[in-house]
Amino acid sequence: MSPAHSPVRRFGTLPALARLALVVPVALTVLTGCSSAAPDKSAAPVSVTTSGAPSPVVDAPRTERPAAPAKVAIPSIGITSSLMELGLNADGTVEVPPAEKGMTAGWYTGGSVPGEPGAAVIIGHNDTRFGKAVFHDLHKIAKGADITVTDAQGDPAHFTVTGTESVSKNSFPTEKVYGPTQDRALRLITCDGDFDAQGHPVNNLIVYATLK
Repeated sequence: MSPAHSPVRRFGTLPALARLALVVPVALTVLTGCSSAAPDKSAAPVSVTTSGAPSPVVDAPRTERPAAPAKVAIPSIGITSSLMELGLNADGTVEVPPAEKGMTAGWYTGGSVPGEPGAAVIIGHNDTRFGKAVFHDLHKIAKGADITVTDAQGDPAHFTVTGTESVSKNSFPTEKVYGPTQDRALRLITCDGDFDAQGHPVNNLIVYATLK
């Protein structure tokens, strides 16, 4: 799923988005990789060993919680998707959209609501065993591009891309992605990079954006 390589459609019985694993030292969460929602603790980086769960965003007291995001669109690269809600699996790993819904991205409910202070995180597959997925072309996104997240009430929030990076799943920049921020920030995450001997992508692609 590297931008420099042709996409691999299948990895045996595993979807191409490996596992999004979050290890929590103190209050931080570490995204080490992507995989199927079913954990396999026998290997790394596809397998996951978690010592905790992502720390949920704690909002200041409010009379009404913002409407959940319902749709994400990136016009410059032709991406449009409804958003499912993603929480945590029983073992503390972050849920990812099921492989059969590879063309649908998901919003991690433990983060901020897009447009609110803090980091909002949207996760999508690059490819699955069923073929091309929603974030297949995410590597084409450019700095300055618009990302629009529309909530369940139909209100849009426009974000501007400030940068991207491809990082090893073994050295995911936890605090940079999930850490506290006063910005109204958005992060998009998918798989990226070369493939290991088992056909699993070794990197994550992270897109950083802030509210306009």
